[in-house]
Amino acid sequence: MTKQTALYDQHVEHNGKMVDFAGWMMPVNYGSQIAEHTAVRTRVGMFDVSHMTVIDVQGENALPFLQRVVANDCGKLVMWQTLYGALLNEQGGVIDDLTVYRLPEGYRCVVNAATRDKVLAWFDQQSLANMSFEEKDLGIIALQGPAALDTLQAHFPVTGIEGAKHFTAVRPQGERGNWLIGRTGYTGEDGVEIILPPEDAVQVWATFLAAGVQPVGLGARDTLRLEAGLNLYGQDLDEQTSPLASRIGWTVAWEPGERNFIGRDAIEAERGANTEKLTGLVMRDKGVLRHGQIVLTRDGEGIITSGTFSPTMGCSIALARVPRAAKGVCRVDIRGKHKEAKIVQPPFVRNGKILVDQAK
Repeated sequence: MTKQTALYDQHVEHNGKMVDFAGWMMPVNYGSQIAEHTAVRTRVGMFDVSHMTVIDVQGENALPFLQRVVANDCGKLVMWQTLYGALLNEQGGVIDDLTVYRLPEGYRCVVNAATRDKVLAWFDQQSLANMSFEEKDLGIIALQGPAALDTLQAHFPVTGIEGAKHFTAVRPQGERGNWLIGRTGYTGEDGVEIILPPEDAVQVWATFLAAGVQPVGLGARDTLRLEAGLNLYGQDLDEQTSPLASRIGWTVAWEPGERNFIGRDAIEAERGANTEKLTGLVMRDKGVLRHGQIVLTRDGEGIITSGTFSPTMGCSIALARVPRAAKGVCRVDIRGKHKEAKIVQPPFVRNGKILVDQAK
């Protein structure tokens, strides 16, 4: 049965085009994907990401458990700090990517909606004595854009959020003490992700709507994250590909050397010997780059993992897995025609600025 977030009625009331996404009815847009995208790049927009799975890990062995299942080093987290990492299988493939928060009561993991069942099963399989994990029924609203913090503070002031660095979190005092506000996001813009009870999410969403904040659907969420060079699980990351070949090798903590996280042996053997890389493409001909298209380089073939039209750049962009040595001009097979593109280093756009050379 398809699930609904607490904000479902709000989406429908404001003309959200609802689609089934990972078993949840979610808005793909509210009329204009370009307008939603532009609002986040230039002002502020908000996303309902309550479909994502929140798992609290607690107990004496919570940290040893996370040190075993997460390739990044959760042991370096200080209170209220957050990290991004990956859960690996024994072969070094990515089961899922996730964020982990260090909280006074333990750790909070946020994982993808589409991987919920397999992550919970994996946690159960790898669990230790003297620890517990529990899925939480919480809403998540991502407020993103250059005006995000000002918008938050104008309506729900939070002491300490202004000075909070990226990948940290703040818990408000008083009546909002069960909220968690992370300085995180999936757009390449400044902002926060607010984890809160579902009934509070309805109030917050309505308040921001009344203040003129643009609601943003899955369509613009995808163009924003791709411009920012951020991976999408199931396309740019999967269980057959290691983090070293997916532009998230930086999330693998090799030290301390005695930390034997799952998948370490497999990817350590691959370290420095990768034959492929995940990189960026910018279209130089007419046409739109899409997932699954073949990339032809001087060093061999590759494949596009994510592709779209970039509203900010006014051309098509993509992430593609290509031979490690590939660079410069390449060609993409689009319905049998070979279209010219250029290999570039992501991100394409960050904080509203185009970061790659679009010159032909």
